[in-house]
Amino acid sequence: MLIDGQWIEAADGGTWQVINPATELPVADVPYGGADEASRAIAAADAALPRWKALTAYERCGFLRDIADALRGRAEELAPIMTAECGKPLGEALGEWGACADLFDWFAEEGKRAYGRTIPARKAGKRLLSLPQPLGVVATITAWNFPAYLLARKWAGALAAGCTIVGRPSELTPMSAMALVNVMVEAGIPPGVINLINGDPQIMGETIMRDPRVRKVSFTGSQRVGQILMRQAADGIKKLGMELGGSAPVLVFADADMGWAAEQGAMAKFRNNGQVCISPTRFYVEQPALEEFLDAVKTETDKLVVGDGMRAGVTNGPMVSRVGRDKVEQFVEDALAKQAALVAGGGRSDIAKGYFYQPTVLTDITSDMQIGCDEVFGPVMAVSAFSTIEEALQLANDTPYGLAGYVMTNDLSTATRVYEGLEFGIIGVNDMVPATAEAPFGGTKTSGFGREGSQEGLYEYMDQKFVSIAIKG
Repeated sequence: MLIDGQWIEAADGGTWQVINPATELPVADVPYGGADEASRAIAAADAALPRWKALTAYERCGFLRDIADALRGRAEELAPIMTAECGKPLGEALGEWGACADLFDWFAEEGKRAYGRTIPARKAGKRLLSLPQPLGVVATITAWNFPAYLLARKWAGALAAGCTIVGRPSELTPMSAMALVNVMVEAGIPPGVINLINGDPQIMGETIMRDPRVRKVSFTGSQRVGQILMRQAADGIKKLGMELGGSAPVLVFADADMGWAAEQGAMAKFRNNGQVCISPTRFYVEQPALEEFLDAVKTETDKLVVGDGMRAGVTNGPMVSRVGRDKVEQFVEDALAKQAALVAGGGRSDIAKGYFYQPTVLTDITSDMQIGCDEVFGPVMAVSAFSTIEEALQLANDTPYGLAGYVMTNDLSTATRVYEGLEFGIIGVNDMVPATAEAPFGGTKTSGFGREGSQEGLYEYMDQKFVSIAIKG
């Protein structure tokens, strides 16, 4: 753990064994602490805050630019660390480190554009100003599926805004976070500005939520934990940002090229084994094209290669954990027991060790199936049919989630009606990978609130200070 610029062990000597999900073998033992480390990290961030926020935006953003350059220069070295602890193929890991660099690059420039404004006054003797100011100490709690990117998306914006940070990554994937922080330290980030802790999620979370020095908590994870954090935040009126996952629909209209739609759909669905918050999950295909789409998507799915992400040619690694693999298995068994039809996959891989599950396509999905209403967070594509735009929108919006939704069509009028009608924070029109540093990322409904990336991701970490000046004489 990094606290106030120093790498430390847990105070009580506690450790956590990181497991390679492809081999089920230990990768490393890492420090695993609790309330003491969380409190020390908060104190370090609070002590570093006055110096950090007093720097000019140009000075702070110079650090971010150096971090981006260092990440690009060391991506080949960093990628195997990520693959070893979360299982994603090396190519995806390289892409994630590149996306981290993009985020630091973006906010290295956007931080210089935290503009205030002058407000015309009602009286001649007044001057009215609105000035954005850094919130203060920010804590981040993140998931394992993008063990570096989720951190970079929060940290780059917060640092550019002038905040200091206490980061708590998932205990399943702490090594990518440690590698990211190490790059930041080597790039010259001052002591205490970034602090990394790893340990008991409940104890550390409670410590963070109780401490009034923490002005905001930015969380990416499950609805259940998000609800707990919201209850804990009430006592201190602590600001929150929440990204709580989703169950993304895809509306495929008959005028789309089905071969292309299947290729793009399979690429996005099975990226990181479907362990992606904006992963397309519920595919609704206009009735005349359903069989053509299913044939094409089976062809695309059969091309995928399951195996250890360290090996060349592998497109799909393991699930991150045994629990995740077993959950996917349960969802598929439930659907098949309720008369879903199996198009591709449908079971564990024949690889002896590792948490592998075959990329799976199901059809004849009904609302009483778990896959029809809950977030599977795994390599399972559920395909159903629709007849009208109205029916498609009703099916797509019939979920408590509101993170991402997609439409595939060559008709501009159809695309417009659908993206205006979908009740989601992110919409992809013929684009299955819409997330990018320069655009806002976030959801509606029970998928959370707040935005990351873009200019919104900067102002999420700032308060607006209003100044009214009376001119004498």
